[in-house]
Amino acid sequence: MASVVDAGQEATRPSTAPARRLSSDDVYNRLRALILENAIAPGERVNIDALARQLGVSQTPVREAVRRLEGDQLLNKVPGKGYQTTPLLDLDRLRQLFEFRLVVDLWAVRAVAVNRLGNPGPQLREEIDRFTRAIVGVGDIRHLLLEHDTRFHGLVLGALGNDVAKTAYDQTHCHFHAFRLYSADTSGAVTVDEHARVARAIEACDADEAEAAMHHHLTNAFYRFSEAFGSSRDVQLRHPEPARIF
Repeated sequence: MASVVDAGQEATRPSTAPARRLSSDDVYNRLRALILENAIAPGERVNIDALARQLGVSQTPVREAVRRLEGDQLLNKVPGKGYQTTPLLDLDRLRQLFEFRLVVDLWAVRAVAVNRLGNPGPQLREEIDRFTRAIVGVGDIRHLLLEHDTRFHGLVLGALGNDVAKTAYDQTHCHFHAFRLYSADTSGAVTVDEHARVARAIEACDADEAEAAMHHHLTNAFYRFSEAFGSSRDVQLRHPEPARIF
């Protein structure tokens, strides 16, 4: 990755021209994948000119992609130095992130489960089905799993109808930061089972079961991701008990 990230080094020109001109979305997706997989390491500098030359594009789509990645909190702009990748979460920040999610997600899932008119259960079930179809025959499903998890929880928060809560949740970029630490469920099976339990409870308008299922999912997800730090079970999440958040 030296040709991509080091502002002081020359980028390697591609040996052949790309089959089509890359859009800013293409550049964004490529760079995001490299950052999420730590192929561009935390704290490394990212040079726009070097990236443009390596990808065979102008600086415009690279600048657009970099601005989006800054909004995702995957890049920081350092005065006088340009852009660099953000650091990984430490265990304490991961704990804080999941404690925030336990408050917001548990409130949201309980609220949407009792909303019979705007109940997102069918959409959640459809999202699970779409993901399970998409991963058939795919070897590395990590990015598909990240996108599925983001969409699933986004559907729950979106059905809540509270723009302030949804915006605050989105601005944590919680799925990106957890993914960078450790891809904990490489097959997706555990996540799908936990999501399915949440979706069934919401569709059945069972608020207690929906909250308990989300509580189980988020607590287990925290411990799966915290395996990146070793003795994960020594850390206790502070959170409201199920059915006691109101």
